[in-house]
Amino acid sequence: MPNTNVYTGMDGAITIAVDDAASPEGLAASTVAEAFSLAPIGRATDVTVKVTSAMRPFHEVGQRYATELRAGNVDVTGTMGRAHINGALLRLMLGDAGAGTRPAGPFVSPTFNLSLLLENPARPGQRSTLTVHGVKLDGWSFVMPEDEFVLESVSFRALWIGAEDSAGDEG
Repeated sequence: MPNTNVYTGMDGAITIAVDDAASPEGLAASTVAEAFSLAPIGRATDVTVKVTSAMRPFHEVGQRYATELRAGNVDVTGTMGRAHINGALLRLMLGDAGAGTRPAGPFVSPTFNLSLLLENPARPGQRSTLTVHGVKLDGWSFVMPEDEFVLESVSFRALWIGAEDSAGDEG
């Protein structure tokens, strides 16, 4: 049975997982995730995930409406804010280059999976999980307002995305 629950951000948890810890990109992400205890990612806010698919209409000569739509490239992008500035997200973007010293040469960009888990405490076992695969952070910003919370924000791109519902125990 599909999950029909509604959720708020309070019902969510965000974790980082690495598919291939043997690859240089996976090892870089794994090192950062373990060093900064990013399971779950704490103090996260305003997470967005956006999937777009380029649609190409085919127009016949003499016809005003398209006669066919062809699916094109799919892009997965997103953003996330965080109120705990400790360098973890910057290191997930830059790897060793975000460690405080300028690298002498090329450096590896960490790759990881981002899992967004939603579970209402009133309905244990019924959850929705959105997994964004092959994530690379492509932007980082820091905001220090006068009278609000200090936040860092990241933007990311990913290879693909999947969603899964768990029905839990039905009595």
